[in-house]
Amino acid sequence: MKLIQLLVGAFFVLSPQLLAADVDKLATNFDWHFRQTLKKNNIPGAAYAIVKDNKVVKVGAYGVRSVGSKSNIDAYTVFRLASVSKTFTGQLSSVLVHQGRFQWDDPVTRYVPAFSFKSPRHTGALRVEHLLSQSAGLVPNTYDDLIEANQTPAQILPKFRYLNPRCAPGKCYGYQNVLFSLIRPVMEKTTGSSFESLMEQKLFKPLKMPTASVGYSAFLASKNRAMPHVRVKRGWAETKVNPSYYRVSPAAGVNASVMDMSQWLIAQLGHYPAVLTPAMLQDVRSKRVKVADDLGGRTWGQYVTTSHYGLGLRIFNFGGHEVYYHGGWVKGYRTEMAYSKEKGVGLVVLINAETNLVGDLSTYFWSNLLAVKPQNKKRIAAQMQDEWDMEMGSDFEWQAPLLAE
Repeated sequence: MKLIQLLVGAFFVLSPQLLAADVDKLATNFDWHFRQTLKKNNIPGAAYAIVKDNKVVKVGAYGVRSVGSKSNIDAYTVFRLASVSKTFTGQLSSVLVHQGRFQWDDPVTRYVPAFSFKSPRHTGALRVEHLLSQSAGLVPNTYDDLIEANQTPAQILPKFRYLNPRCAPGKCYGYQNVLFSLIRPVMEKTTGSSFESLMEQKLFKPLKMPTASVGYSAFLASKNRAMPHVRVKRGWAETKVNPSYYRVSPAAGVNASVMDMSQWLIAQLGHYPAVLTPAMLQDVRSKRVKVADDLGGRTWGQYVTTSHYGLGLRIFNFGGHEVYYHGGWVKGYRTEMAYSKEKGVGLVVLINAETNLVGDLSTYFWSNLLAVKPQNKKRIAAQMQDEWDMEMGSDFEWQAPLLAE
């Protein structure tokens, strides 16, 4: 209750006009709020970065890399990004498409001929774009349980032949990790280079991200790394780095510091045009499929009225403003990044603990910057359900899920 009061009260610390106009003052206010929130909840460690246009406005670090140690988090401490990795994979795919390596509408079976659904019609309809836009048609998180059971993609992929999508590919949203990572063989077969090498050469190096990497071994090789923590009765305890989701690296395998991520946000805002052209940026931002499951949460759900998925990126209508977003969660870590093209502002928050405070911090920032108050979630849910019902046509083979309250 105290945290909720703090969040609600802090919303009105500065006037909406000042907050929308003065990112520097908001950054100072956010830094105080960031530290107070983490301290009150005994979070082990975290870091954030705020950018405006092509400048880093503020970077903050809090706590330690590991509970019980004296190794402090700093601006170059490397965290697991978890599903924020998808923003990199979607953008790298766009780079390769614009280089003529493959096309968005290429059949997936051209590059992964052994892949199939139960239905040959749906197998043939699955395109590269559907992998990255989460619109392959399957129920959300298909076979994530097998990733967590330490099975490899080679063990998991044959199991898709027993499944039928709930809708034709491209027609409905269903968040995936295994299928998303099928982009790896597409990239590797069309370039002759490994996914890790492509990420390094096409994005990390030219965007000046010195501590960014891909994979389990690369994370462990980072001397300045934040260790994962899980909640226990006495607070937070360090746990082992779980390698399972590194096996689907395009979906969840990137590691980075907030200094790396500040450059990533600056690039997403269009200030590295020699690396990421406006057309490449527009590829990932284009709304490919409508989403319903972002609207029921207690943090973003209070502000987001409609949501879509692009290519490895979510597009939120945040109180009438377009905010591009992705979050991540793997054992011991929570991460979020978001940016507004309209305002030329971006924020990333990385935490080495499994806490929902990551969403509280992010929405505190965006609600203040954009001067947006919490909305009536029940009204929004009903409105979105009506929209889904209206959009469903004869091609759909499933019922749209009801929104969470």
